[in-house]
Amino acid sequence: MTPVPTSFHLGPLVFHTYGFGLAIAIYVAYVYLVRRLRSRGLSTQHCGAFAGTMVVLGVIGARIAHVATMWSLYSAHPSQIFAVWQGGLSSFGGLALAAPVGFVLARKWWPESRAVELADAIVPVLVAAWAMGRVLGPQFMVNGGGHVTHQWFGLRYAGQMGKRVPVPLIQGFEDGTLWAVLIWLERRGLKKRRGAITGIALVVWGVVRTLDERFLLGQQGHTGSVGVQIAGLALALIGLVVLVFSVKAPREAVSN
Repeated sequence: MTPVPTSFHLGPLVFHTYGFGLAIAIYVAYVYLVRRLRSRGLSTQHCGAFAGTMVVLGVIGARIAHVATMWSLYSAHPSQIFAVWQGGLSSFGGLALAAPVGFVLARKWWPESRAVELADAIVPVLVAAWAMGRVLGPQFMVNGGGHVTHQWFGLRYAGQMGKRVPVPLIQGFEDGTLWAVLIWLERRGLKKRRGAITGIALVVWGVVRTLDERFLLGQQGHTGSVGVQIAGLALALIGLVVLVFSVKAPREAVSN
């Protein structure tokens, strides 16, 4: 079995499958974001600028976090710092940089909407984007697999010896399932409970991401792995706080 392809050629041009897949996920997420904002009667005038800013900051933050936790490697090979086509983007690093700026921009461009209401509209888009991004992105990057496995479901990845647990596909399924549950809960009326969708998403995604890192990807004692697990639990804790306030707040009518 050959490794999962990491690039393809069109004449003299070389395209990295990792970046191409992420570009598709970003475009689909943007279209979905516009649709969800319109369904809630919110303006889409600044949607392009908002999405573009979040993508750029997300990539920068994700790369900074990855390089910081792997500095012993990159300090010896500084030319690899910008080689994002080989993988190496930390989801939590992207969130840490993009989320605060996104909050400020949201207050500026959608002043008529509460921050938590806007979050309820955007969070399912992020979850759907993660689901598609995991399948179309890390699945096709160098060193994209998890631990070595001899099971039938193992795949070979470029840069890794032996068959590996196909973590990107597993995480794509996890995130896709979470997205489906969030949409189902919305349609069951949870949309009226402001913050509930956001809180549930943060709790579930944070816990699941921690478990994935602990059992499928991480190595005990590895600084980056431990950091991801701590960040996942912190995200889940934030989600619990949001849920508590959501439960205490009165139910309100929300646009369909």
